[in-house]
Amino acid sequence: MRVHSSKGSRKLFRFSALLLMGTLLAGCNALSRLADVGDEPGLSEIKNPTHKVDYQPVSMPMPPPTIARRLPNSLWRPGSRAFFKDLRASQVGDIVTVVIAIDDDAELENTTTRSRTNVENLDIDSLLGFEGDLDTFLPEAVNPGDILATDSNSSNQGTGVIDREEEINLQIAAIVTQVLPNGNLVIHGRQETRVNYEIRELQLAGVIRPQDITNDNTVAYQQIAEARLSYGGRGHITDVQQPRYGSQIVDIILPF
Repeated sequence: MRVHSSKGSRKLFRFSALLLMGTLLAGCNALSRLADVGDEPGLSEIKNPTHKVDYQPVSMPMPPPTIARRLPNSLWRPGSRAFFKDLRASQVGDIVTVVIAIDDDAELENTTTRSRTNVENLDIDSLLGFEGDLDTFLPEAVNPGDILATDSNSSNQGTGVIDREEEINLQIAAIVTQVLPNGNLVIHGRQETRVNYEIRELQLAGVIRPQDITNDNTVAYQQIAEARLSYGGRGHITDVQQPRYGSQIVDIILPF
């Protein structure tokens, strides 16, 4: 009885250790989330994006530097749209409004059909008189008139259909985080909105040209190079929509 009890204790200990390890791997922030049960998810602090650990300055191919022209005895500054000062974003820390209007509709359909038939026959009716001795080194008696015959048939048919429709209409204020040597501006914007225990997050990053900024200090989304747009959320609704941690781990591990 002691032996069985010892084995049972070891099995229970191993199962508990595996369960604990799986819980830690499934969600490292499970304890913090349990502590927030019944409370609204907290908003993130406003921080300088360049101070983040994973922040990387943008490095792009640059043309050779040019010398700026000077216009002596002139009150008008080249590139300025205001008589005294250009009010558009141009320096690090300036704010520019990005107008996001995406209405994409893509439809693609492909059909592929492939068929192949091969037939090969090999006859040895006469081989210097040795055709009658073929059965001496072959396992069974063979007919020289039908020494080899092969027949193969393959068929392949594939159909693919893509039907996608996306529509996003948003506006977000972004901050100029870097001015590249050629004058282009690197922007980064982030918004958070909390409604009924759910936070909606909107993030935007990319590179824009100063001349694409309009008089009202706005720039269109399609004029942003290397644009990165993220729109998601976190909170009660997101937790319900996402599969449980265990299901996600099983989906990753199982090969079937």
